[in-house]
Amino acid sequence: MAEWRNVTEEFSERQRHYNGKYLEVDEVYDEAVEVSVFSAFGEPYEIYFNYDIFHGIVYAEKERVYEVRDEMKRELQEEYEKNKEATDEFMKKFCRKYDVCLPDDLYFNFDLTPFF
Repeated sequence: MAEWRNVTEEFSERQRHYNGKYLEVDEVYDEAVEVSVFSAFGEPYEIYFNYDIFHGIVYAEKERVYEVRDEMKRELQEEYEKNKEATDEFMKKFCRKYDVCLPDDLYFNFDLTPFF
């Protein structure tokens, strides 16, 4: 059975900083699901996720970010183990529950190189 693997250290300190944000932790599950936490001074934390064709960012307050992240990881893992791809029903439900968004800077200012 697959396990979540922390891959944060695979990024250099320079790579962990981008656009005023800092990569706190990056974890992958079976090389198919990724969940990362980014912090920024005075702003909500960002939880980035990537699974199949489904990806986005969820904002959370510092005090709750790891609780929200862990809940997201459980749901993404369950969907992956059940279907191996993100279903339309799952994506719609997940987006509503977590208020998923996709800021422009994800595509235009993001310089982390994928590791898988």
